[in-house]
Amino acid sequence: MTRPGAAALGPLAAVAIVVIAGCGGGGGEGTADVAPPPDDPSAPASGTLSVFAYQDSITDQLLDPFRQANPDLDLKTAGFGSNDEGAAKMAGGFRADVVEACLDEMSAFTDRGLLRPIDPDGIEDWDDLVFRDADGVRDGSDVLVVPLSAGPQGLIYDAGEIPPGEIDSFADLFDPAYADRVAIEGDYALPAIAETALSLGIEDPMNLTPDQLDEVTQKLIDSRDQFRSIWRSDADVVNLFRSGEIALADGGPGLTERIRDTGVDARWVAPEERPLSWVCGFAITADAENTDAAYKLINWLASPQAQAIRADDGYVVTNPKAIPLADPAARKTADPKSIANAIPETEPPDYQEWVRAFREFQAQ
Repeated sequence: MTRPGAAALGPLAAVAIVVIAGCGGGGGEGTADVAPPPDDPSAPASGTLSVFAYQDSITDQLLDPFRQANPDLDLKTAGFGSNDEGAAKMAGGFRADVVEACLDEMSAFTDRGLLRPIDPDGIEDWDDLVFRDADGVRDGSDVLVVPLSAGPQGLIYDAGEIPPGEIDSFADLFDPAYADRVAIEGDYALPAIAETALSLGIEDPMNLTPDQLDEVTQKLIDSRDQFRSIWRSDADVVNLFRSGEIALADGGPGLTERIRDTGVDARWVAPEERPLSWVCGFAITADAENTDAAYKLINWLASPQAQAIRADDGYVVTNPKAIPLADPAARKTADPKSIANAIPETEPPDYQEWVRAFREFQAQ
C-alpha cells in the first residue's frame, strides 16, 4: 500500500463531499486552543461528525463498529487523493471535524492554520502508539495528529514478465530494459524525488542540497519517456498491471496484494537502498464543531481492535497491541518493526522547491 488509500474518488465520494461541505470558515478562522476531551469518554457520541480522509481510512469495514457503538451519531465522510488537495479544499471553505494528515505533508494544514491541538490525555492508547514522537506529530509542544497507520514504499513487479531476482533497486525504475513499462507515483512530489535521489546514490533523500535537487530533477526530465504512467491512485496501478501496460512500479505491500487479487503475479521488493516509510493519522480541525465525537472516533481508530482491521488491510499498525488480534498472515508486515530500517518520509525544509521541480518533470 502507498499512503492510506490514495484511491480514485468515485461517485459516492463526490456526493459525500457535497453533503458535508458547508460554510465553515476554513483558512484558519477557527480556534487554535487545545480541543478538550469529552467529560465522559465512555458516553456514546451524538450529533454530526464530518470526516475528510483517504478512502481506505473511511471504509465501512473500519467504521461500522464505530457507527454501531454510537447509534445517535450521524457520521459523514468524504475522501481526497492527497493532503495538498484536502488542505486546499478546507482552506476554500470545505468544513470537516476530523481530517487525515500525513507527517510528510503537515505544512499543507499548518501553514493555513487548519488544525487544532489535541490533548494526548484524551487518547486512551496514546502511550502505546509507537510513532507518537515522530517528526510532524507535534508543532512545538502541541500534538496535532494521532498516528494511526504506516507503511513502506518500495518496488512492485510482475513476476510473469520480470524474472524474480532482477528487481532490487530504485535504479531499476530507470533501467532502459523496462522502458515504457514503468509507472511512478505522482499524487505528490516527495516519493518520486526521494526515490530518484536514492537511485542516484544520494544517501539522505529528505535533505537534498539545491545541487542535488537539480540533479534529481534533470534525471526525472531526461527519463520522462521511461514511464508509461505517472500514477495518482492505487486504482491506477492496479489497472495498469492488470491490463499488462506496466511490469514495474513503486508502491507498498498492501497495493501489491490488490494487484495479486486481479490474477497478476505481483511481488513486492524492499530495495537495496532501503524502502521509504510513511506515517499518517487523524487530526481535529480548527473549525471542528463536534470535538467530543472527534475524540471518540480517534480513540476507536487507535484501539487494538480497529488497528487489527488496518493490519488485515496491509498496513503497518501504530498500536502493537493489535498484532495478536490480526490475521496470522498479516502479523509480520503489520509489525512496526518491519519498517524500523526504512527511511522515514519527512517534509523537506524546502518542500515547495520539490513541488516546483516535480511539476517541471510532469510538464514534459
